[in-house]
Amino acid sequence: MTLDMTLEQHLEDTMKKPSIVGVLCIDSQGLNLGCCGTLSDEHAGVIFILAWQATKLTYDLTDIPVVSLESDNGNVRGQKRNSITVAVQKMVS
Repeated sequence: MTLDMTLEQHLEDTMKKPSIVGVLCIDSQGLNLGCCGTLSDEHAGVIFILAWQATKLTYDLTDIPVVSLESDNGNVRGQKRNSITVAVQKMVS
């Protein structure tokens, strides 16, 4: 099994969870490594920058912030860990 196949499987497994409608994985340059559902290439740059900027709000290197954008219909949460940023979009059930 290749790395691409493993990532794709993780994305598909995440999409099977209740109310999740999108998932996106971004590299350290802000480029899309993989996505499923409602999140796509066009979202990668914005989510990457928000998650990256959020890491500057803490001086504790073990504290990894989560960015959450909420609306009446659901939310998108993103988190940067090391060189990877992951975002998940959930709809209100």
